[in-house]
Amino acid sequence: MIDIKLIRENPERIKERYRCKCADFGKEIDRLLELDAKRRELIYNTENLKAEQNKVSKQIPAMKKAGQDTAETMARMKALSDGIKSMDLQLKAVEEEYDSLMLSLYNLPDEDLRPGGKENNEPIRYFGSPHSFDFEPKNHVDLCTELGLIDYPRGAKLSGNGFWVYRGLGARLEWALLNYFIDTHIADGYELVLVPHMLGYEAGLTAGQFPKFEGDVYWLAADEESQRRFMLPTAETALVSLHRDEILKESELPKKYISYTPCFRREAGSYRADERGMVRGHQFNKVEMVQYTTPEGSDAAFEELVGKAEALVKGLGFHFRTVKLAAGDCSASMARTYDIEIHIPSMNGYKEVSSVSNARDFQARRGSIRFRREGSNAGRIEYVHTLNGSGLATSRILPAIVEQNQRADGSVVIPEVLRKYMGGLELITKKTV
Repeated sequence: MIDIKLIRENPERIKERYRCKCADFGKEIDRLLELDAKRRELIYNTENLKAEQNKVSKQIPAMKKAGQDTAETMARMKALSDGIKSMDLQLKAVEEEYDSLMLSLYNLPDEDLRPGGKENNEPIRYFGSPHSFDFEPKNHVDLCTELGLIDYPRGAKLSGNGFWVYRGLGARLEWALLNYFIDTHIADGYELVLVPHMLGYEAGLTAGQFPKFEGDVYWLAADEESQRRFMLPTAETALVSLHRDEILKESELPKKYISYTPCFRREAGSYRADERGMVRGHQFNKVEMVQYTTPEGSDAAFEELVGKAEALVKGLGFHFRTVKLAAGDCSASMARTYDIEIHIPSMNGYKEVSSVSNARDFQARRGSIRFRREGSNAGRIEYVHTLNGSGLATSRILPAIVEQNQRADGSVVIPEVLRKYMGGLELITKKTV
């Protein structure tokens, strides 16, 4: 949710910034201004009526005590009461439409982002060089199948297309990745939080995924609407609601959290031919990073999260690039996003393994997450900024490991940082499986 003051001050500029994000909210902005003016008018008039009602009500006991006729005064009280009820009903209708429109608006993109969609994304740095082979390399689907790391047929048998089963050293390699991520984050001072995998509606609303993207998640049937739950699409959805409806102390910020969860996603349309196997699925594992900061600490926190995601990928020895997304390629809730993309040889391109984003105060406004200033501004209450980043998602890391680290004999070298979690094993071969 954005600040209505920004819309009041310069509605045309707000419309222009939305157009940079490939979103046309012109009619919504105009209607919001109408509703905002009507809302303030109704509140003002209602308060005046209530003040007059209080004044008149205080006169009635004295009039009765003095033996005066109160019929006219009582009629006036009735008229005031009816007027207040009518205005309250009008105000309720106006606020319902106002709130609905405010919740439909995307976050404003940061001013320095390129306008337009993914065609305007900007790679800002590269690490390492693409892997080269002196033999004909295999793709990760064949390698994982031949080495017995992933069981695709039985995953489909259990749950349908877009699911797989980790087996043997494949399961251990997956678990090694998660341990590597978690240990690194804990060493950097992040608190590990294990959250529920089923969430209530308010969590999706705070994160900015609802109401517009309710169809992108898996819902669980319930007898009552209040008991309705959805399977989390990312731990961010839970972590940004940890402090919903709270006022934090300035000295508590920044708050730094990580959480491991499986992530559940509905995927629209069919998979592309180059996204076989684990590259795109309905369930995958991820460690998520989230920070709550002051507004002035927001940019530094973003750079920290980007650096952490890059360091994890560097530690695995991958060639990758960091991409600054154009305004239109940032998700609806985010003001800016950098993607870390690794090279997967069989796809002749890059695939995102981490998105690091800054929501500014957008999610905090939706979830009423605030902090109280200390020092010279003691007592002033402001909205926090929330940031998130994948640290990391495994479903594209594992394919990259087997493809980039494969040898001519079909074996795969385990990255050095993972070996301590694999019992010292350095090489996966058909013999070790």
